[in-house]
Amino acid sequence: MIRNAVLSDAPQIAAIYNHYVAHTIVTFEEEALNATEMSDRIAAITKKYPWIVYESAGQIMGYAYAADWKVRRSYRFSLEGTVYLKKGAERQGIGSALYGALIDLLKPTNIHALIGGISLPNEASIALHEKFGFKKVAHFPEVGYKFEKWIDVGYWQLML
Repeated sequence: MIRNAVLSDAPQIAAIYNHYVAHTIVTFEEEALNATEMSDRIAAITKKYPWIVYESAGQIMGYAYAADWKVRRSYRFSLEGTVYLKKGAERQGIGSALYGALIDLLKPTNIHALIGGISLPNEASIALHEKFGFKKVAHFPEVGYKFEKWIDVGYWQLML
């Protein structure tokens, strides 16, 4: 079931996210978030944009949200989309279900462009974005540094 995130989801969402913080280059954050910090992020984003979760048997298996891509006013019609899955929930269609639902929520709004930033390499994320019609529009070599190595970032864009 896909539903809107609520603040009480923060502990499960933080646990999902913290796996990526500690073990992957998917996020450039290096410190785990506690439930309060995640709750604050959920509250801030849901004031303006959707944050949804995929729930199964009371467990959150993944989440997706849209957030400001940049803070300058002229960027107000462009958002960045984000999807994270619980470890072990990959390749079950959950990411596609979440991203599809997020895009459907944004289409009737005045949002013009949805952007996905991807730490590279990440074939699964590239495939997910391209499945929904995102096109690669940028590649920045060695702009992140995590786990003692330089990381490239690519940007994919979907015109809504």
